[in-house]
Amino acid sequence: MRYKDYYAVMGVPRTATEAEIKTAHRKLARKFHPDLNKDPNAEERFKEVGEAWDVLKDPEKRAAFDALGTGYKNGDEIRPRPDMSEEFAYGGGNESHDVNDDFFSDLFGRRARHASRSYSTDWPGEDLHARVSVSLEDLYNGAQRTVSLQMPVIDDQGRMTYQTRTLDVAIPKGILDGQGLRLAGQGGTGIGNAPRGDLYLEIELEEHGRYRVEGRDVTTDLPLAPWEAALGADVLVPTPSGDVTVTVPAQSSAGRRLRLKGRGIPGNPPGDFYVTLEIVLPPADTDANKAAYVALREASHFDARAHYYG
Repeated sequence: MRYKDYYAVMGVPRTATEAEIKTAHRKLARKFHPDLNKDPNAEERFKEVGEAWDVLKDPEKRAAFDALGTGYKNGDEIRPRPDMSEEFAYGGGNESHDVNDDFFSDLFGRRARHASRSYSTDWPGEDLHARVSVSLEDLYNGAQRTVSLQMPVIDDQGRMTYQTRTLDVAIPKGILDGQGLRLAGQGGTGIGNAPRGDLYLEIELEEHGRYRVEGRDVTTDLPLAPWEAALGADVLVPTPSGDVTVTVPAQSSAGRRLRLKGRGIPGNPPGDFYVTLEIVLPPADTDANKAAYVALREASHFDARAHYYG
């Protein structure tokens, strides 16, 4: 079989911590996800990253991989040492294995072959992890999403292959970015009569052009004309849960935050919605507009730099 350096695939040193490996996997999986990256090689890299993650996240698999040593380069022809048989088969013992071109399957897929052929042991399916992108409106209202995933499947020869599975997923109202959903029985296929594993979906909030999110709180910037900020105004503000009329107090300055209690992401308690005031100056692009600025300058004693020089 051909050696694959899973640490190199993930771009981490062999001494990397579990957290460092997880961070690397998250970045690479998103970078090479076929739905996000149209490069013709992206899908292959995505699968390769998934294969490396499956090994390095599992302490037992990682230890077995590390036992191969550091004397190999990617593509080198290798055979595991005879004394490593117990590291790669349930129950120990020596067993003759077919050599194939799938490094991951040859090292770890033999567990399935050993269990099913030699001991007729049922082995539960592996729990799998993926991410699903949702909009801010989904967090407010809940949603149904159709998710297509590349799921690893072990065939009758113990080889690891990937199949596309499409699932209908209910996104509950009030879930937050980074939280997870557990779909029981939707993970990896079990061996023998054992049940499938579970599928864990991590919620990934899509960026929004109008709103910023921090926990359950949501913030938007509200553009105001100078006279609205100076004199006060009632302004219609769109929020993910519907339009709201906000009263801007007179003599408001840029950067002032107005709080709408309980209008953030639903929860117990719900978050708040914040409006940050942003003053937009009219352009002096016509004679009339220029004249208005001149009249204001002459009528006002306002010094914009009164406190600038200390």
